[in-house]
Amino acid sequence: MNHRPTPADTPAARRDVRPPATARPGQDGSAPGLTAGPVTLPRSPVAAVLFDRDGTLVEDVPYNGDPGLVRLMPGARRALDLLRAEGVPTGVVSNQSGIGRGLLTHDDVRRVNDRADALLGGLGTWVYCPHLPDDGCDCRKPRPGLVFEAARRLGVDPGDCVVIGDIAADVLAARAAGARGVLVPNAATRPEEVASAPLTAGDLPAAVRLVLAGARGGAS
Repeated sequence: MNHRPTPADTPAARRDVRPPATARPGQDGSAPGLTAGPVTLPRSPVAAVLFDRDGTLVEDVPYNGDPGLVRLMPGARRALDLLRAEGVPTGVVSNQSGIGRGLLTHDDVRRVNDRADALLGGLGTWVYCPHLPDDGCDCRKPRPGLVFEAARRLGVDPGDCVVIGDIAADVLAARAAGARGVLVPNAATRPEEVASAPLTAGDLPAAVRLVLAGARGGAS
């Protein structure tokens, strides 16, 4: 597995990833760029499932550079096992701005990713953005660059991917790339993010089951 960052890899750490849209709700109280309305299952086919890292697959330890602090979120390994059983490729798309802040090195992020990858049973690719929120890069979520790069590495169309994360930036990045997004809220997810997400699930296995049901042509 290749963790060496390329310009398109630029992935980053966290609670600073929330897009300005969530701070400026629309007139209906929803975040611009996210559509409130009827919940539908992702359309078929699903070529790959891409996960956010911190707060989604592993507990969010801000700017973590210590592999010993990596702890899986509830159901994370089970969710990956479900996808592996169906032969669905997987990857991680993660903002890691601690690098740009001088709090982490690329090697720190790779070591944490390697530890998470071992605990999760192995994913197809890990891409991360090291840039600061104001750097104007194309890769930092909610921009689509990480989704495009992960899809390229996996050899799939971004439009046939699903992105699963815990905040609006993850869903917005999916939308910007033409992919579909599923929000799995946790204690840090803002209520307006939950209310405006196009699709939510109570935990990671439930999110994956929704994705797989859609791929099999399940009812919406």
